Amino acid sequence: MTRIHISEVGPRDGLQSIDRVMPLEAKKAWIAAEAAAGVPEIEVGSFVPPSLLPQMADTAELIAFAKGIEGLSVAVLVPNLKGAERAIAVGAEKMSIPFSMSETHSLKNVRKDHAAMVAEIRAIAELVAAQPAKARPHFEVGLATAFGCTIEGPVSEDNVVRLATAAIEAGAVEVGLSDTTGYANPAQVKRLVRRVKGEIGADRLNTLHLHNTRGLGLANALAGLEEGITTLDASLGGLGGCPFAPGASGNIVTEDLVFMLAAMGYETGIDLEKLLKVRGIIADALPGEPLYGFTPDAGLPLGFAQVAA
Repeated sequence: MTRIHISEVGPRDGLQSIDRVMPLEAKKAWIAAEAAAGVPEIEVGSFVPPSLLPQMADTAELIAFAKGIEGLSVAVLVPNLKGAERAIAVGAEKMSIPFSMSETHSLKNVRKDHAAMVAEIRAIAELVAAQPAKARPHFEVGLATAFGCTIEGPVSEDNVVRLATAAIEAGAVEVGLSDTTGYANPAQVKRLVRRVKGEIGADRLNTLHLHNTRGLGLANALAGLEEGITTLDASLGGLGGCPFAPGASGNIVTEDLVFMLAAMGYETGIDLEKLLKVRGIIADALPGEPLYGFTPDAGLPLGFAQVAA
């Protein structure tokens, strides 16, 4: 079966959504433990101004730490060109910028309309291209609120396809579809993935970022896999949301996603038993913070065996 790439977004998307700031050493322990469990990529933070998100103030230090872990791809979110410059300066290996398909959400989230965002994407792509070949981060555009918006409501699929094309033409290596607000359903996921791939090319859309707001996260992930998606974002313990999208709740739970994939025979390279133990680091660092997931509560079934990595 196809190998599925799991990108852990908890240290960014998860922690930005809670009021408390996790201590730097606890974040390092979390990242190191997930990497040791075989998680191949971790989004360690974002370069949003600390005045807006103090939870992300130590992102540069986390990148430096995570780059020292062999085999780990170190990802970061950047809201604009200035953020991209900071990410490149500290050696981020992958950058993503949120490009909201809801213009109202875009103005709230990054204070830019669609035209300004396409210009920002172009400027970042030019910055990346100007770097030495070995120092160029992978530049992806996350098409946020692609399935619906808590501010605007339904989002036009025609507009998503059009703006995905604009992002690629502006120089992004690829785009990902993000269900920022948990509006998606499996039929919608299949249809939109198919439409976007058909317009920009199958190799330019590999990633889904899903939320579990209405309990459809894993069903939506499976729908994406059936349309050729090979990278899935997830958050340990289901932490996450968007501070600038009212009602947006947690991401799909990394532990549950890895269990589903393993049970179906997909390869992820992740040791599920080791992954389940990482949860304790968050629980100790953020006592009382709600953590989600059925697999951690129920445990692994009797006789369960993973496919060898």
